[in-house]
Amino acid sequence: MSSLHADEAFLGHYQLDHDPFAARVPGFKFFPAQRKPVLGQLHHLARYSQMMLVVSGPQGSGKTLLRQALVASTNKQSVQSVVIPARGAGDAASVLAQASQALGAAQAEVGSIISQVVQLGLTGQEVYLLVDDAEQLDDSALEALLALAQGNPEGRAHVFLFGEPALLDQLEQGSIAGELYHVIELLPYTVEETREYLAMRLEGAGQGVQLLTNDQIADIHETSGGWPGPINQAARDSMIEAMIASRSAVKRPTMGFKMPKKLVMGAAAVVVVVVAAAGVMSGRSKAPSNAPVQAQLPLGQGQPGSAQPNQDGNPSIEFAGNSKPLPMNGQQPVVREPLASAAGGDTDEGTPMPNGSVAPPTVTTSAPPAGSVASAPNSLPPAAPATQPMGEPAANKPAKPASQLATAKPAPKVIEKPVEKPAEKTAAAAKPAAGGSWYSGQAPGSYVVQILGTSNETTAQAYVREQGSQYRYFKKTLQGKPLYVITYGNFPSRDAAVAAIKNLPAKVQAGKPWPRTVASVQQELASAH
Repeated sequence: MSSLHADEAFLGHYQLDHDPFAARVPGFKFFPAQRKPVLGQLHHLARYSQMMLVVSGPQGSGKTLLRQALVASTNKQSVQSVVIPARGAGDAASVLAQASQALGAAQAEVGSIISQVVQLGLTGQEVYLLVDDAEQLDDSALEALLALAQGNPEGRAHVFLFGEPALLDQLEQGSIAGELYHVIELLPYTVEETREYLAMRLEGAGQGVQLLTNDQIADIHETSGGWPGPINQAARDSMIEAMIASRSAVKRPTMGFKMPKKLVMGAAAVVVVVVAAAGVMSGRSKAPSNAPVQAQLPLGQGQPGSAQPNQDGNPSIEFAGNSKPLPMNGQQPVVREPLASAAGGDTDEGTPMPNGSVAPPTVTTSAPPAGSVASAPNSLPPAAPATQPMGEPAANKPAKPASQLATAKPAPKVIEKPVEKPAEKTAAAAKPAAGGSWYSGQAPGSYVVQILGTSNETTAQAYVREQGSQYRYFKKTLQGKPLYVITYGNFPSRDAAVAAIKNLPAKVQAGKPWPRTVASVQQELASAH
């Protein structure tokens, strides 16, 4: 969240007056116990030492803050402080030009500047030259500043260099003798000093350190190494991540409970087995235990004695209108729903076909229960005549067990719903995959509405699938971890995006969505790569 609207969302979520972790916060002063002696040491050395003073620390270690404190703690009537930024102007000519202009010297030369320092000394004023980003200075600039620090018997300038450790290497390798400068190396904050620093930052923005948990503070300290600059960045990232997680938590309860696909399919399979077993047991309970099990057919087909053994020597069943016998292979037939009905057609069992014949039922076979007499090859009696008139009852009257078995025909539909429809939704949800291809093809000046972010891609896919085609997501990296950000719509202006937010469902608005440019999304996608 680096855009202006992301900043607004961050400040609004925590109700902050301003960004407490900005690099420059007016009026902010924090000096832990270890830094106060450093400030006093700088004042002492400036008064009694003629050496050039060097303050060293890594980027974000608080060098600039210490320089500001040094200027603020001096007596303005007795000290004139001149701050010289070395970045982009690190040679001797640039440094001397800035010093002479600030002091009103006649020329941008060491001698002319020292003369002006002596004149100011006669009026009771000393001169502090404070150089920021001193690692940017070249050897000529360092030698010029050392000459100003040495001065002459009438007067000299007090020179302070604030730079990164590379400045120390440059001084050691240069022609400046070690006894001509004094180095003060800054130390990182302790955990307690990190807590105090965060508390002061947040209190200055209208809140307090209670916005951060102890675990967050410990992580911030470890990530930053105890240096103020990295502390600011780590704290801001941690609070933004917590904000995104809280918005995701608000959304999750409204999504409803959904059983995993595997559990649904497993439950459906159990239902099918139980229904089929109940039908088989019902049919068996009505037949005498010592009677052979017969295949019950709802229509009278075939002639007596038409059951012919197939090539394997097993009996087979032949139906009217079917030129090929169906091999039995020693198995008990079970009558199931006709193929036309299962496929959603109009030709149900018993419906006349165009040629005047009756559509034959579909017969599938299943193994008989252990110990059943139907396992014998010749246990089937002759089938009813196939020429029986439609209006007369079938010769084999007990067709009810077969119709009872047919009551299991809703079973395939139980399996059909969880298998097909979620698959269709999954295919539809595959469009907004986290590749950023859709966002890359949009105009950078257009807007989308950011809904929420989550560290779980499955959650993002489920949300997009539930809400509809206008919802998409992309993948970014936050603190080295993947974050899947969900957006809505595509709008030509920010006003259009804001108007669209007001029309979103209440449960979506509960997450406080906000508009952002497509350019900011494209930038995050580019940095993620």
